[in-house]
Amino acid sequence: MADKEAIVYVIDLGESMGDCHGGRTETDLDWSMRYVWDRISTTVAAGRKTWTAGVVALNTDDTNNEQDREGLDGYENISVLQNISPLTMNSVRELQPKIRPSSSSGGDAISAVVVALSMIEQYTKKLKYNRRIILITNAEAPIDDESSEEVARRLDESDIELIVLGVDFDDAEYGFKEEDKSSAKANNERILGNLASQCKNGVSGTMAQAIEELSIPRIKQVNPFKAYDGALTLGDPATQESALSIRVQRYFKTKRATAPSASTVVIKSERGGGPSQSTHTADEDVEMGGIEFSGVKHMRTYRVNDPDAPGGKKDVEFEKLAKGYQYGSTVVPFSESEMNIIKLPSKKGYEILGFVPFSSYGPFVNMGETGIVVAQSHSEEAEVTLSALIHALHEMESYAVARYVQKDDAHPQLFLLKPNPGLEDPFECLYDVPLPFAEDVRSYQFPPLDKVLTVTGQVLTEHRLLPSDDLNVAMSNYVDAMDLSEFGADDEGKPAEYAPIDELYNPVLHRVNQAIKARAVHPDEPLAPPADILLRFQYPPEKLVKEAKFEIESLIEAAEVKPVPEKAQGKRFKKDTVKPLSGLDIDSLLGQKRRTTISPENAIPEFKQLVASAADDATLENAIKQIGGIVRELVRESFADLSYGRAAEDLRVMRETCVDLELPALYNKFLTALKTSILSGELDGDRRQMWTEHIVGRGLGLIARDESEVSDVAVAEALKASYSFLSWR
Repeated sequence: MADKEAIVYVIDLGESMGDCHGGRTETDLDWSMRYVWDRISTTVAAGRKTWTAGVVALNTDDTNNEQDREGLDGYENISVLQNISPLTMNSVRELQPKIRPSSSSGGDAISAVVVALSMIEQYTKKLKYNRRIILITNAEAPIDDESSEEVARRLDESDIELIVLGVDFDDAEYGFKEEDKSSAKANNERILGNLASQCKNGVSGTMAQAIEELSIPRIKQVNPFKAYDGALTLGDPATQESALSIRVQRYFKTKRATAPSASTVVIKSERGGGPSQSTHTADEDVEMGGIEFSGVKHMRTYRVNDPDAPGGKKDVEFEKLAKGYQYGSTVVPFSESEMNIIKLPSKKGYEILGFVPFSSYGPFVNMGETGIVVAQSHSEEAEVTLSALIHALHEMESYAVARYVQKDDAHPQLFLLKPNPGLEDPFECLYDVPLPFAEDVRSYQFPPLDKVLTVTGQVLTEHRLLPSDDLNVAMSNYVDAMDLSEFGADDEGKPAEYAPIDELYNPVLHRVNQAIKARAVHPDEPLAPPADILLRFQYPPEKLVKEAKFEIESLIEAAEVKPVPEKAQGKRFKKDTVKPLSGLDIDSLLGQKRRTTISPENAIPEFKQLVASAADDATLENAIKQIGGIVRELVRESFADLSYGRAAEDLRVMRETCVDLELPALYNKFLTALKTSILSGELDGDRRQMWTEHIVGRGLGLIARDESEVSDVAVAEALKASYSFLSWR
């Protein structure tokens, strides 16, 4: 969209627009308004004051337009519902109840276009605007075409684009034709088509195509943003005569798209005799796009312990605070002066550090958005010098590595510069991408796929973990059969790429945008399912899977793929245990006795063994009681905090077991008693660090309903129990 635009929607509200046609369950008006509300909500979401719109209604019961007030004939049953202005949620909500079918059919569509034309001329005057009129009608009402040529001439003189979207209009290019069309509608359709064709910027189409294209995400075109304007240097021009310095400008080539962020709002309080809100809101003049919401103003206060202050705490101003970094369990403070000392000083610049061959660079190291470097505008010397550098890099098959600082005292970045000599396109430039630092690289080593190295150093080429020849052949055939590179088709029906990059959309980003627009216009209606185009590439095409059925079955057979039975988790004594095919009790045959006690030295493995062999609730309760006693003793006998880690790990295993076996009450009962013992000093001194850092800090609090459905502890109650120790201090 341009920086400034003025759009007027001319909407037919005639009596026939309230009927359903074409096998649809929606009325023609509701169906057409899908397109209008989508366009209007997009304008509202942009929030730009220079994007304006107005609405003119055709075939209304009353008449409200300037031409009729001036006594001109032919402008009856046409009403201006919304003057051209920036759109907000308030204006949308005021407009919605006005869009209703009328009982009239006496308005003229071309006269309504003239009303919209006059509105745009008066609003935009001679200023530079994108001007557009969008006419939406089913063309059932009579239309007078005597002045169509004059109207087309005025549209061209004012540089206004006319778009006619007709309900069930015939469109050969789209492939739609309405059967049993009345002669009156066919004639009106011809008149509106001729009007659009007479305009320099006119187009006529069927509403079905416009609504179908609503599901296609709109790619936002970002205006060029200059990120850098300065010198690109090789060497130091201040000390070296042979140094190279080129005046360049850097722009963003690609920009990461993010989903819109949410804002915290609060219902506005009623002024006067009604109940008042205690929530602090932002300034009353802040416009949140809705008449009942206000932005929330966040207020923070900082307090420190002070025995002499009322309540034992005193407020501290933000300016007196210092940043602190956690080092183990200690906080190391850093004042502002100390931060300035350790800060790396840097100066604005773009300095080439060296060169690397094409072969040494992998595209996977790209770490961010792509930029484009061009010569400074209106500088012939810079253009020639940069062109020479670009062609030299291309001929030497090399990339340049540069240090980039956007402005003084900014963080330095390493960029890789790729030459674009303009062979495929006439645009010479350098593309740059950020390179990772050593800390950004994660190196992982994996065992080889073609051999197995034993502990003794022997190399095995045949092993159960290595693929056989049959499996390699089956996998190769499967990959060839599932090839998508030419599974699609172009406009001429020839094989083409199935999933081109320009048809791949981020489903999260665009689904959120669609949901926001739908909720803004229809706050009480359920959200529609995601558009098919967003889910198009979620699964492989069914036709391809059917064609590759033989290769898929061959691969399953060669790889010996077998279904894995589902495990019933979270049910006591219904876990799938591994049983020998013979059905014999191996433990009895080996003379091993079933475990009944847990030792503190090997608590976790023995606890798991006892739980696995438990045959009734009593055995489970005994196991949990034993490991709980071990936890208490570890805390009691711990020298300072040396044994707190062991105790917390035992407690974590105990907690996970109680969640899996649906016994949250046993854990909650034990933890409540443990908290009382810790805070009362019963466990040989002050053990509150065990509670704060090792229990609450590791998320080992009470088991709430969000973790176990059978728990009788609410989430808020569990949080209160974890942090209520503050009141004990």
